[in-house]
Amino acid sequence: MKKTGWKKYVLGLVSASALVLAACGGGEESKDAGSKSGGEEAGGDTTLEISVDKGYVDYVEDIKGAFEEENGVKIEVTERDMFEQLEALPLDGPSGNAPDIMMSAYDRMGSLGQQGHIAEITLGNDDQYDDTDRAQVTLDGKIYGAPSVIETLVLYYNTDLLDEAPKTFADLEELAKDDRFAFEGEEGKNTGFLAKWTDFYFTYGLVAGYGGYVFGENGTDPSDVGLNNEGAVEAIEYATDWFKNTWPQGMQDVTSSDAFITDQYLNGKVGAFIGGPWQAASLKDAGVNYAVSTIPTLNNGEAYEAFGGGKGWVVSNYSENKDVAQAWLDYVTNTENQNKFYDATNEVPANQESRVYATDKNDELTTAVINQYKDAQPMPNIPEMAEVWTGAENMLFDAASGNKTPKESADDSVKLIKESIEQKYTK
Repeated sequence: MKKTGWKKYVLGLVSASALVLAACGGGEESKDAGSKSGGEEAGGDTTLEISVDKGYVDYVEDIKGAFEEENGVKIEVTERDMFEQLEALPLDGPSGNAPDIMMSAYDRMGSLGQQGHIAEITLGNDDQYDDTDRAQVTLDGKIYGAPSVIETLVLYYNTDLLDEAPKTFADLEELAKDDRFAFEGEEGKNTGFLAKWTDFYFTYGLVAGYGGYVFGENGTDPSDVGLNNEGAVEAIEYATDWFKNTWPQGMQDVTSSDAFITDQYLNGKVGAFIGGPWQAASLKDAGVNYAVSTIPTLNNGEAYEAFGGGKGWVVSNYSENKDVAQAWLDYVTNTENQNKFYDATNEVPANQESRVYATDKNDELTTAVINQYKDAQPMPNIPEMAEVWTGAENMLFDAASGNKTPKESADDSVKLIKESIEQKYTK
């Protein structure tokens, strides 16, 4: 279906081009006049459609004027949820209804590029990215996006209850012995420190810190799954101990543990918890006192290696304006515009100079994300990663609930992941 649609789209373009050439006599001058590559040759009538989430519309509107003038194009901004836009691209692209440019989560770029939906691009501001940034947008040596935002997990702590941020997991274990955080109704249970470890996204930093990994070859070899090696099992055993001996039963609930953590924190019953930068807004709105730091060092002396994620700018492979679209990617990710992006959104920019700019604002959340990102692991962006989310979904729950031993849970999850990959991706 997709190949057929694409073929019809190409044939339609060829037919339309033939009619234009016939009407104009096929001359070179007429061909240039009909070009839609942007710039002065296009007569300034090229429209570049950019789709962004609601929170980015004002930012794009604010910076687009200088680009329009310099490139002789008109930018049309469309408001649409990022994931909704990406899901629609395989159908909207061939039918001519997709925008030229949009944003994408890093872990979606590899599969979209491999499937031919987004175009290969170059990094116009390459010197402003580190190896982790480049890895986020690269698959098989091809670059499919320009990094814009970085994200990773951090530690939140209650400044009314703690004088300083815990530095080690031994410090967190001490919190779990503090009677201030005893959980009513479940004797011996404690909420001094909480982490949503039933969610693999949150668990991975622990697993990776003990030597586990998703795929070999820096996340590019799906035949090598390292989520049940000795280190990974040790990490699951450690997490299981928290579930069984410290945390209330509510922490095992996969669907409601997030709400449980927030509720306990807002009620002053949590000293510290691991969360994402997106959670800061709700804490601020609730009027609770909090501070943010990097996640404490693990008991083996290693860092908590959470996934490094975020999003960047991509170009639809169905766009007729790829050249000017590439120019927009270079423009929107330069230092000046990444600085403006931070000021407008408070999201941490990928551009290295802009990270310094953001750090100088003395925002604790920004500083924590930037420092934690140094130890983060790029989330694999190959299509097979989809099977990991499904296969590892119950890994911690099965171990924490006692349905399986940590080793059995890890082995079964890896088996499911490998079987799913073999069924869906083996040619």
